[in-house]
Amino acid sequence: MELTVGVGSGATALAGDGLATADMVLNIGPQHPSTHGVLRLRLVVDGERVVSAEPIIGYMHRGAEKLFEVRDYRQILMLANRHDWLSAFSNELGVALAVERMMGIEVPDRATWLRTLLAELNRVLNHLMFLGSYPLEIGAITPMFYAFRERETIQAVMEEASGGRMHYMFNRVGGVKEEVPAGWTSRARQAVADVRRRMADIEKIIRTNDIFLARTVGIGVLEKDVAAAYGASGPVARASGLDFDLRRDEPYLAYGELTEVLEVVTRTAGDCHARFEILLDQVHVSLNLADACLDRLSTVGGPVNVRLPKVVRAPEGHTYAWTENPLGINGYYLVSRGEKTPWRLKLRTASYANVQALATLLPGTLLPDLVAILGSMFFVVGDVDK
Repeated sequence: MELTVGVGSGATALAGDGLATADMVLNIGPQHPSTHGVLRLRLVVDGERVVSAEPIIGYMHRGAEKLFEVRDYRQILMLANRHDWLSAFSNELGVALAVERMMGIEVPDRATWLRTLLAELNRVLNHLMFLGSYPLEIGAITPMFYAFRERETIQAVMEEASGGRMHYMFNRVGGVKEEVPAGWTSRARQAVADVRRRMADIEKIIRTNDIFLARTVGIGVLEKDVAAAYGASGPVARASGLDFDLRRDEPYLAYGELTEVLEVVTRTAGDCHARFEILLDQVHVSLNLADACLDRLSTVGGPVNVRLPKVVRAPEGHTYAWTENPLGINGYYLVSRGEKTPWRLKLRTASYANVQALATLLPGTLLPDLVAILGSMFFVVGDVDK
């Protein structure tokens, strides 16, 4: 902790009508005090009020973009899988889409519908983690048990299909790894129905809880224009009134055929509670999308991937593939010189853009509200320290 001389609320003490104070510099982190991962915040506080905040990143030393440049396209899928460890399937998907676009590969219909289904199930898993961990960070332990019960239900079917619990490695350039096991779609449909039925338990104990409302309503308001200026996306941006979702506005996979089911949930308050409610409501939307995909899979047959050459080489050129990941827009800018490794693969992550807004969001707030605001920004530090 470092004490600096400054002008605070007691600046009029020399006139005899105030109490002399000094601004204090506090380092929150990087010892993992309350956030998801290793983030450091350099705060200047006047009493219990935050005067300024500087997010300091880079403690995880990921270096993903440089590692991409010395891996072939099959290996890159494994690395990309991990930068947001709660959105692994969607991370893989963006790389596969970029390479397929460069190579002019047409993915089989069944693979497209399987990808859409698994992307939505992965979205549910991501949101359930934050729906459980966010109340925990502000003192409510019970929602965590309910959220993990639902996560285990969905993870069981994800693991059966892919073999992985967090890092699925199910996408391949040209489709998916393999056909799902016999009877899997029935088990997936039952899992979706079970989670939908039991979501009322989570909502009952959180959505109208007086203590939770007092800690979140009106706290950490992110204005719409500020969210847009920082490039925020996903639930954080939509809670501030930015009505933008790539699944609807620039459809990929099978989302163009799901417009009747796909509802983009928005709020205008922009506070902690609005961001939390967005996640709750989006779980229901994703479950509806999963049911629609399962209905379509029952009528779509055929292969789930295409035959590739032994060495995958993207032709010379460049492309940008972006997807609506659970936490917001995830983009890969791929530049190829015709080799088996990319010349450049730039990663645009949702968490990186969302965390930038903390420098504007935190000043003026009280220290007791700091953790409530941090948790409501829904970021994964591996997605920041890319």
